[in-house]
Amino acid sequence: MTDAVKDAPMQYDNLRIDLDRLMGRIGHLGEVGALEGGGVCRLALTDEDRKGRDLVVGWMKELGLKVTIDRIGNIVGVRPGHENGAPVMAGSHIDSVATGGLYDGSLGVLAGLEIVATLNDAGITTRRPIAVGVFTNEEGARFAPDMMGSGTHQGSLDLQTMLDCKGIDGSTVEENLQSIGYAGPAPVGGFHARCFFELHVEQGPILEKEQITIGAVTGVQGISWTEYKISGVSNHAGTTPMRLRHDAGYVAAAIAIEARTIARQLGGDQVATVGVTELTPNLVNVIAKEALATVDLRNTDDEILKQAEARMAAFVDATAKAEGVEVQSRTLARFVPVDFDPSMIALVEKTAGDLGHTVRRMPSGAGHDAQMFALNCPTAMIFVPSKAGISHNVEEFTQPEDIRAGADVLLQVMLATAE
Repeated sequence: MTDAVKDAPMQYDNLRIDLDRLMGRIGHLGEVGALEGGGVCRLALTDEDRKGRDLVVGWMKELGLKVTIDRIGNIVGVRPGHENGAPVMAGSHIDSVATGGLYDGSLGVLAGLEIVATLNDAGITTRRPIAVGVFTNEEGARFAPDMMGSGTHQGSLDLQTMLDCKGIDGSTVEENLQSIGYAGPAPVGGFHARCFFELHVEQGPILEKEQITIGAVTGVQGISWTEYKISGVSNHAGTTPMRLRHDAGYVAAAIAIEARTIARQLGGDQVATVGVTELTPNLVNVIAKEALATVDLRNTDDEILKQAEARMAAFVDATAKAEGVEVQSRTLARFVPVDFDPSMIALVEKTAGDLGHTVRRMPSGAGHDAQMFALNCPTAMIFVPSKAGISHNVEEFTQPEDIRAGADVLLQVMLATAE
């Protein structure tokens, strides 16, 4: 890949995207599943997700892309090149968390469409095909694991296992794909990309704080999601002595505190997050019989991540025994840290600099579809700043000029690799 990038012609280096058109599409898609305050709720495979998919597929067809939908619901639009073969691909997702913003995922998809529109306007046919992908259930908010569509597309996740996954409402991925009309006929992973790019908002505070426009992403940290189902004994809150309690709620709370302790003691890039999603019964004067807790551990170093996992598992076991409760655990997601291709990182970095933007190399703290492609083809990500580092929040915002900068970098790196 290094030689291909080095030798790529730059005859289109003055070409730029149409910011008004891109922002118009971002705003239009943002009306689907709109929340008060400016965000969106498009949980994967809901009717809102269907409406968003329909809108994007319509734009793809208007732009002349050949659209295919595979069995896990991934959408891919391909623009032919002078030569056949593996396409240069951009993509991301349009599903959101329950209180999502306008830019997370959607920017990567719609910027890809803007690159196609820009090439169409300029009458440019690239040497190699260009593709834009929309991947199913990247967020994992309704169905675990996250990065489901891209992981299945790239062979890291088993198709039937993913189709059988049950969501937070008990229905399966396959049932919902059928319901919204996106259980496509195309085989999963029916083609391989020559290379893959994903433009994304940073979802963190670093670029804004350092007043840098472009992040050349070096890789994605490892992710470990575990669910703990805790079963104790429901009893009276006033008459049951502390020494005789079997309190599922206490164990869930202890897990939350221990997760913070582990992250603090391991230090460095280790982070930990706990969501206690259920207490039964959820009453002020009754000891909880059941609790459901999720633990999200992440690190750029897989060996340290394994240490965090082992420490958490040992703590849960010891605490459960001491409290006299039972715990069932299951892995919701486990992805090792991913390093992006050095030549692709360098291409993003150089292109951003050539376009006059400040740029820095940085890892990603969040999971992304790009990490699934990195195992099979040269892959890179482009970050643009997030206001106050806020994401997964209706107040998520990125300045239009930063969006323009990121999309122009995406345009130029896709042209370089497609030529």
